[in-house]
Amino acid sequence: MQVWPGEAYPLGAAYDGAGTNFAVFSEAADRIELCLLHDDGSETAVELRETDAFVRHAYLPGVMPGQRYGYRVHGPYEPERGLRCNSAKLLLDPYARAISGSIKWGEEVYGYHFGSPDRRNDLDSAPHTMASVVVNPYFDWGDDRRPRTEYHHTVIYEAHVKGLTMRHPGLPEELRGTYAALAHPAIIEHLTELGVTALELMPVHQFVNDHRLVDMGLGNYWGYNTIGFFAPHNAYASWGDRGQQVLEFKSAVKALHEAGIEVILDVVYNHTAEGNHLGPTLSFKGLDNPSYYRLTDDPRYYMDTTGTGNSLLMRSPHVLQLIMDSLRYWVTEMHVDGFRFDLAATLARQFHEVDRLSSFFDLVQQDPVVSQVKLIAEPWDVGEGGYQVGNFPPLWTEWNGKYRDTVRDLWRGEPRTMAEFASRLTGSSDLYQDDGRRPLASINFVTCHDGFTLHDLVSYNEKHNEANGEENRDGESHNRSWNCGAEGETDDPEVLRLRARQMRNFIATLMLSQGVPMLSHGDEFARGQGGNNNAYCQDNEISWVPWPEDGEDDDRTGLLGFTRAIVRLRKDHPVFRRRRFFHGRPVEGTHDELSDIAWFTPAGEEMTQRDWDSAQASTLTVFLNGNAISEPDVRGQRITDDSFLLMFNASHRPLQFVVPVNHGRQWQVVVDTARSEGVPPGEGAKVKAGDRLTLPDRSLTVLQRPA
Repeated sequence: MQVWPGEAYPLGAAYDGAGTNFAVFSEAADRIELCLLHDDGSETAVELRETDAFVRHAYLPGVMPGQRYGYRVHGPYEPERGLRCNSAKLLLDPYARAISGSIKWGEEVYGYHFGSPDRRNDLDSAPHTMASVVVNPYFDWGDDRRPRTEYHHTVIYEAHVKGLTMRHPGLPEELRGTYAALAHPAIIEHLTELGVTALELMPVHQFVNDHRLVDMGLGNYWGYNTIGFFAPHNAYASWGDRGQQVLEFKSAVKALHEAGIEVILDVVYNHTAEGNHLGPTLSFKGLDNPSYYRLTDDPRYYMDTTGTGNSLLMRSPHVLQLIMDSLRYWVTEMHVDGFRFDLAATLARQFHEVDRLSSFFDLVQQDPVVSQVKLIAEPWDVGEGGYQVGNFPPLWTEWNGKYRDTVRDLWRGEPRTMAEFASRLTGSSDLYQDDGRRPLASINFVTCHDGFTLHDLVSYNEKHNEANGEENRDGESHNRSWNCGAEGETDDPEVLRLRARQMRNFIATLMLSQGVPMLSHGDEFARGQGGNNNAYCQDNEISWVPWPEDGEDDDRTGLLGFTRAIVRLRKDHPVFRRRRFFHGRPVEGTHDELSDIAWFTPAGEEMTQRDWDSAQASTLTVFLNGNAISEPDVRGQRITDDSFLLMFNASHRPLQFVVPVNHGRQWQVVVDTARSEGVPPGEGAKVKAGDRLTLPDRSLTVLQRPA
C-alpha cells in the first residue's frame, strides 16, 4: 500500500476521486495508527508519521468511499493526569462523515476493568464498536435553493425522524422510520397542508444507545447522546450505512426544499456519548481527553453541567474548531437551514459562569456561513445559573420557556398576573427588547418532545413514566398540567369535551401570539404518550405518532382541521406576526387615532392598573389594530390588515364579554374554541360594538373587523 504525506487540513477523511486524505488531531498521543477495516474482521494499520501542529496525516491513493476505518492512539494512560490513551481501543474519527455499525456493549469498549476503574483495560474494542466510513462528497443538488423563510413567516414543526414516520399508513414499510420517509409525498403533503415552513428534526447526528438502557431492553430514542458531529445517524437510513445515509439525508433535504420547507437540526454540542470517568472510550476520550472535556480539579473526573456525565471544553480551540467546522459542514454540504442548540447555556460556559460573550458566540457572530442561518437556543442547562431565557446575543432566537409556563398556567386556572400573560402574548418584550431584539426572538411553544404531549397536558395531573424502568422518578414532576377532571383515559363525555376545548385553546393562543410558533409532532391530532413525560427511551408505540386512518372522523381529525385553519389565519394576517413590538399608541403618519393595541376587561372597559395586578386574572380582551402596524413591507410600503379582538375566558365559569365601543362598529366571529370545530363554518356570527357575548368557561373567541 502506498502512503503519501498528505495534508493536515481538512480534518477527517477527505476523498478526492483518486484516494483519501486522513487527518486527526491529538496533542496527547505519542503516535497514531490509522486502521483500515476489512469485512473479514482483519485490519491494516498505517502509522501517521507526518505531524503539523498536533495534526497527524497521510494520503492513501486508491482508498475509496465505503472504506471503514478507525484510529488507535499510543500514549499515556494516566487518569490522575486526565490522560486516557489506550491503543487497544479502536477510536472513531471525530470528523467522520459517516459511521457504520453499532456498539456491542461489554467490557471491551471501556478503558478500565469493571470493578477496578483505575486499572487499564487492554481488551480489543474493534469487534464491539462502530467504525468511521470514507464518503463520496459529490451529490447532484440540481437547482436546490434554501427557502430562507423569514422568521415572521415561520411556523416550526418539531419532529423525530422515526417517531413521525414509523406508523404512517401511507408509507411503504421499508421506508418507515428513515430519512427517505421525510421525502415521501405523504409526509410533505401533511406538512404543507398544515402550514409548516420549517421542520426541526430531533438529533440526527450519529448517537449511541446507552449501555444501561440497552441492558434494560430500551434505547436512547431521542438521540441526545452524540458521538459523531458530522455523520447522519445510520439507523435512520433505509439504504445502508457505508455512506448511503449521507446521500439519503441530502435527498430528504432536497425534497423538503422543493416544497418550501426548511430543515433545522436539533444539535448537541454540549457533551458526547462517552459519559464520565466510568463511561466508554469511543473517540475523544482516547484521542485527547483533556483537550476535549472539562475536567475537575482532580483530572480523573469530569465537570457536568448537562446531566449526562461530561461537558465539552468550550475554551479549547480544538473543541471550538470542531463545532464550527461541523456547523459549516451541515450548512454548506448538507444544505440545512438552521440549528436548535440543546442546553445552549453550556456552550456559553468558558469557565463556570454562563458568559454571553464567550468565544463560541464570538465565533458564530463573525462566521460568514453559520451567522446567516437560523440559530435557536435552548437557553438553559442543569448547572448553577443555567436558566438564561432572554440573555442570549442579538443574533439568536430562544425557546421561550416562560411563554410555555405562562400559557399553561392561564388555561389550567393557576393564579398569575394578567400582565405576564400579556407580555408573552405580545412577544415577551420584557425578555428581548432591552438588547435590540424583536418579538421574533421568542420561539413560542406549549409542548415539545420533552414533557407531556398536548393531549397528555390536558389529560394527566401526574407523570406516568413507569415504562422507563426508574420507578417513575425520572421526568419533570411540575408539569403545569390539568387533567380536566379525570386522570388519564376516560369515557366521560364532559371531560372529553373540555379536553378538546383546552387543546383548541392552546393551539389558538400559540398561533395568535407574537413571536415564532412551534408545534410538536402529532399534537395537531392529539397524540398521547399514556402520561409519559420523559419518553427519551421509548422507541416504540408510546412515542411513535399514531396517524389517523383515511376516513377517520373523530376529535383527532377535528383538531387537525382546526390547527390548519388557525395556522392559515396567522399566515393571512400580518397583525399576528409583527416584526416590531407594540408601542401602545397610535402610529404616526396614519389617520387612525386608535392605539396599535388596547386591553379591555370583559365589561369592555380599558384595563386599569388594578385590573393588571389582579392575582386571579383569567379574562381579557385584546384589540389588535391592523391599521397601525409600524413596520413596512419588503418594498418599504405601509402594511395594513384587518383588526381583531381576542377574548380570553380562562375562568371556570361562563362569562359575558362586551364588545368595546369606539374600536369598530361591526365584527365577525372567526374563531370560537367552544365549538367542536373551533372555526365557525361559512360566515361566522356578526356582532356590533356594545353587544354582549357569552363565552363558555375556558374558551377563546376571536372577532375580525375588515380594514
